[in-house]
Amino acid sequence: MYVIFMVTSDPRSKLLLLASKHGASLSGLSELIGRNSTYLQQFIRKGSPRKLEENDRRTLAQFFGIDEAELGAPEDNSSASPAKTAKREWIDVPRLALGASAGPGLLAAEELPIGAFRFGARWLREQGLDPAQLSAIRVEGDSMEATLRDGDEILVDRTPRGLRDGIHVVRVGEALLVKRLDTGRPGVIALVSDNPAYTALDLTPGEVEVIGRVVWKSGRL
Repeated sequence: MYVIFMVTSDPRSKLLLLASKHGASLSGLSELIGRNSTYLQQFIRKGSPRKLEENDRRTLAQFFGIDEAELGAPEDNSSASPAKTAKREWIDVPRLALGASAGPGLLAAEELPIGAFRFGARWLREQGLDPAQLSAIRVEGDSMEATLRDGDEILVDRTPRGLRDGIHVVRVGEALLVKRLDTGRPGVIALVSDNPAYTALDLTPGEVEVIGRVVWKSGRL
């Protein structure tokens, strides 16, 4: 099934289309901007509030990687001010309220933003990363040590690409895992742990849903 997203200048329609396109719930986006869970649904369905407040609009625009004007920001001369330009130099990537297990596997929690990591827009461009396709989650478990440790935060690129080797976040059944993929054998995807105490898990392509590739990590020393 193909979904066609039409270009619109109405901030309410634009927000609804963006949420649908990126698989984000209105309740989750409401919590992202620090509002009650029905706030954006009322904004879209009932027209209350009449317009998004500046801070709410900015957070949503950064989340989707778009210009604030698409969500109703006034386009005036102040948009070119040094302060506005400085804000555009940084991108807030949502930190999701779930963890990817580097151990035996955990059930994924609801994918709601609980904060953000701020990255330089120029750095993201240099890495070829689309901010709208990025999210940060926590590593849980020790099977990927010493590459990834329990408690590390990882940046996941969800841009659709052909299957390739590397460290990925995958879903197997209802469990969310972070593993190194080995696709060297036809008809087999091996989920490999960097910790030699864990054995590889051989699965068929139909048993593995690739969520995204791990492109960055942070952690405590």
